[in-house]
Amino acid sequence: MFRALADPVRRRLLDRLHAENGQALVGLCEGMGMSRQAVTKHLKVLEEAGLVVALRRGREKLHHLNPAPIQEIADRWIGKFERVRVRALADLKAELEGGSDG
Repeated sequence: MFRALADPVRRRLLDRLHAENGQALVGLCEGMGMSRQAVTKHLKVLEEAGLVVALRRGREKLHHLNPAPIQEIADRWIGKFERVRVRALADLKAELEGGSDG
């Protein structure tokens, strides 16, 4: 699952499914700036990781977000640490990275 989440294109696909679940390939390809075949390969990696479930509806194949594996990782790994401390570190990282532009 970490390999699947490591790619920014796959994270973007997950974000798009989070915003609108149950999308067909045509909808997911819009605005991605890549071929249908490339998006299909990314979706396959996400499916193999259990992060996306594809269901057929007639001739369409609809892709749905499966948040359960992410929640399991959060419970197992992030839950071991104080969430407040982890959030503070993430906020600091974002601030430092954003501050280097100006």
